[in-house]
Amino acid sequence: MHIQHLEIANFRKLLSVRIDLAPETTLLVGANNSGKSSAMLALRKFLVSKASAFRLQDLTLSHLAIIDAIGHAWEAADAEFAIPVANDWAEWLPTLDIWIKASTGELHHIRDLIPNFAWRGGHVGMRFRLEPDDMPKLFADYRKERARVLLLQEEIQKQAPKDEMPQTLPLWPQSLHDYLNRRLGKTFKVRWYRLDPNQLKAPNPITRTANRQSLAATADPLERNPLLNLIQVHEINAQRGFGDSADESQDEGKSGSGKRLSEQLRTYYSRHLDPGDSPEVSDLEALRAIEAAQTAFDTRLKTSFAPALKEVEGLGYPNNSDPAIRVATRLAPTDGMNHEAAVLFELDSIAGAPGAPPLRLPETSNGLGYQNLISMIFQLMAFRDSWLKKGRSADEQSAAGIEPIHLVLIEEPEAHLHVQVQQAFVKHAYHVLCNVAVLKDFPNLKTQLVVSSHSSHVAHEVDYENLRYFRRLPSGMDGVPIPVSTVSNLSTVFGHATQTKEFVTRYLRAQHADLFFADAVILVEGSAERMMLPHFLRKHFRFLDQCYITILDIGGSHAHRLLPLINALGIVTLVITDLDAGILKVAMPVERAARQTTNNPTLRHWMKVNKLGHDVDALLDLPVARKTQQIDFLFAIRIAYQTPITIRLPKTGAEVEMLPNTFEDSLVLSNVDHFAGKSGRGLMRAFGKALETAETSVDLGTALFNKLRDGDKAEFALQILGDPQFAQLNVPAYIHEGLEWLQSKLKMKSKEFLVIPSAIVEVTP
Repeated sequence: MHIQHLEIANFRKLLSVRIDLAPETTLLVGANNSGKSSAMLALRKFLVSKASAFRLQDLTLSHLAIIDAIGHAWEAADAEFAIPVANDWAEWLPTLDIWIKASTGELHHIRDLIPNFAWRGGHVGMRFRLEPDDMPKLFADYRKERARVLLLQEEIQKQAPKDEMPQTLPLWPQSLHDYLNRRLGKTFKVRWYRLDPNQLKAPNPITRTANRQSLAATADPLERNPLLNLIQVHEINAQRGFGDSADESQDEGKSGSGKRLSEQLRTYYSRHLDPGDSPEVSDLEALRAIEAAQTAFDTRLKTSFAPALKEVEGLGYPNNSDPAIRVATRLAPTDGMNHEAAVLFELDSIAGAPGAPPLRLPETSNGLGYQNLISMIFQLMAFRDSWLKKGRSADEQSAAGIEPIHLVLIEEPEAHLHVQVQQAFVKHAYHVLCNVAVLKDFPNLKTQLVVSSHSSHVAHEVDYENLRYFRRLPSGMDGVPIPVSTVSNLSTVFGHATQTKEFVTRYLRAQHADLFFADAVILVEGSAERMMLPHFLRKHFRFLDQCYITILDIGGSHAHRLLPLINALGIVTLVITDLDAGILKVAMPVERAARQTTNNPTLRHWMKVNKLGHDVDALLDLPVARKTQQIDFLFAIRIAYQTPITIRLPKTGAEVEMLPNTFEDSLVLSNVDHFAGKSGRGLMRAFGKALETAETSVDLGTALFNKLRDGDKAEFALQILGDPQFAQLNVPAYIHEGLEWLQSKLKMKSKEFLVIPSAIVEVTP
């Protein structure tokens, strides 16, 4: 049994999304402000917190207009007005749907969720919905408050001088949403509904929104939360409360989150290791030592306090009828950890000679990274032992009374951790949660870990199919008047195991996984482009340089293999590739009317401009608009490859059309005056000589082609980067056009309100 799907609706930026959970670890990734934290918060508020934890701001803001319209209707209601029921508000009430996959042998765990007597295993589902606790009471109270406001406003107008405009005061409540801003936690509660597995549908493939089923008009809420004995939920939130501040929040009610390491270890000790709780034979020695210490301390206290107590007796108390005063101690095993230095970090030092005292530091004097890592590991151990109701004796371990599903939520584990520790933590966290013998004896007990992260290093260590990508959309997309998010399940991008999937998986592990957190991606097919492109952005495209752009080097013309992933992410993509002209896959200098075709797989398999899409003549004259694939108003892909360049030959002064084939010759031909006669070594010198000696375009094209075939392109790129005049170089036209296109797309994407040529009304929050 395990949770397979979560569907969240009407909660902050999550208007309607599905998050598919992996059987073990699921990682939520995406750019900043894409909805990952909203998803974790929704799970926390529905599964852990009370209804009073919800605020009006937790509702998707596009619904405020609907709420205010309801308020206006309530104010105008007459005696025949029909007070609505909660289901009438289903379109905007926040919900969390949980779909669990179970078998017939687990009926006793899911008896409240079984849809009918014909159920023979598969999915069962339930809905958490935040809704009014008592709708008639809410209706009456809102009308009463609004009536009070109207009376006060009339009184203000009466008191205003005749020669002055009457003042207006924003008295509460101004509207129903203003009323709920204060009263939502008191007037709403979370209720639970059974769902029908036959109505479970896949997300909309176009809008990527969840196809939530509608509750029947006669649907009644369940009397109790069916997850109470089914799922145990623990969480580690992003605010873990480390540091040396005296006013730090110390919430004893939380499972270690927000408490110092010594407190967390003390809590773990008292719950799972305390020898005073059901002692065993192995604990007797420790208990005898505590008793002896307590007796000795009591004797010392009695002697020390005797003069003071004698002095008190001189005041007439206690007399014969009053109880005598005694001073005694009570030492518990946990008292030894009830101080700041309960957790110490011991240092290795040359001072640690034989007989020298060890060098130790208290926990607050050590780095936040160490504290954070150790704290999270102990919290995971505490979560595991709490879920399994671990006793101190192995004989006490059984599956009786244990929830079959343990759901653990971790938010941004990378805080304060350097790269290697981030990777080590996410790699071993699930193992820590399952590292106990009872889980091997009872395989039906299932742990599922959900992690949200902004770290590409964390994403690097999680299997590709376990990533869930959050994509942010601005106002106006798909007719939604506010910014919202969608979620893509990357496990379904390539289907079953394919060569392309294996390549992409290996590639993303070899490269940084920044792709999942970027605003845009530039795919290049060469080391020279990869080295020089950041400098082009810094010198010529300052806006792009300030954006979160991932530049990926897809060596060997493999960019087309990433197309399914790019489509799933919906991320703006610029592909910078080479023309690679030739005949019968034999590379040749580019010529017109020579029946040449491109040998580049990206141009052959990705663009498909027409039936002659491989033809070099067609590609040379292809309009710019046909190099772009516009999928939606934000998501587009642009292909950039070498285009004709008109130059003046240094030797003859003749103006000719040159047809570059690669990035290097395109850069040289775009800066003839700079490279002509250039000294140096390798390609730099060869290009300079070719420019000075060529008498025709054919001669120059052939010379550049031959030099590039045997030259060191990486060395050439480094020589250019070290050139003092690098900043004055012209960016090749095909790259410049592609970067201008990318800049226009990101400027559009950066706006919270997207202007689309259709009738969309902007709603101001």
